[in-house]
Amino acid sequence: LLETSPGVAEVNFVEKEPAERHAIVSWEQKNSCILPEDLKNFYLMTDGFQMTWSVKTDDTPMPLGSMVINSISKLCRLGGSSMYTLPNAPTLADLEDDTDEEGDGDKPERPHFDSRSLIFELDPCNGNGKVCLVYKHAKPVVSPDTEIWFLDRALYWHFLTKTFTAYYRLLITHLGLPQWQYAFTSYGVSPQAKQWFNMYKPITINTALLSEEADSFVNKLDPNKVFKSKNKTPVIKKKPPSQPAGSQKSHTSMTSSKTSSLAGNSSRK
Repeated sequence: LLETSPGVAEVNFVEKEPAERHAIVSWEQKNSCILPEDLKNFYLMTDGFQMTWSVKTDDTPMPLGSMVINSISKLCRLGGSSMYTLPNAPTLADLEDDTDEEGDGDKPERPHFDSRSLIFELDPCNGNGKVCLVYKHAKPVVSPDTEIWFLDRALYWHFLTKTFTAYYRLLITHLGLPQWQYAFTSYGVSPQAKQWFNMYKPITINTALLSEEADSFVNKLDPNKVFKSKNKTPVIKKKPPSQPAGSQKSHTSMTSSKTSSLAGNSSRK
């Protein structure tokens, strides 16, 4: 599909060997949790996933799409303490606020940066955020139930899917377009990313809805409203002092002669 799309120059798929079973067991023992079955089967087929594609601008390929799933060795815990950090250095756990509401209405409970959750980075998203595998209940023991969440650059959580398989389908169907994860946030993708969405429409996007949303980013100025003068209090002009009748007659005769001369000039032109 990508190779037949207009303007796409290079589609690179990095083939990877399957992860060794002992590497998966070692990861589970190190992090004291069990990988979900679908993710474990994925790693037993291929140790991660990487696919990139570019578009031609002035005959020069420009990297655009990127689909990444970290290998088992790079499936690192987010916010894990390091032995090299300073004793009083702030951590992600300091962002936790006990007053935050949990699970508003139909929204699922968000992950926690502290020891209540285990969070592992699946996709660095080219610096636009992080897609994470989340074990939301780590106390007293780690629950095997996992979810896939998106952590944006402002460190807000956005729910994506309940299973890795569902997320893998989302990743493929969105073609790795820049910032596609923001389509699942309340503020949506940026105007620049929306232009790429319009050019290379993801399989899951409603094109009619996309075009309607795109209109909202266009400044629609109504000159009649912008330059409309405000209602001002009328200014009462003072009447000029009354003039003698003779001067009024001379004034009217002068104006009539001027208008007649102007009419003559215009007729000559």
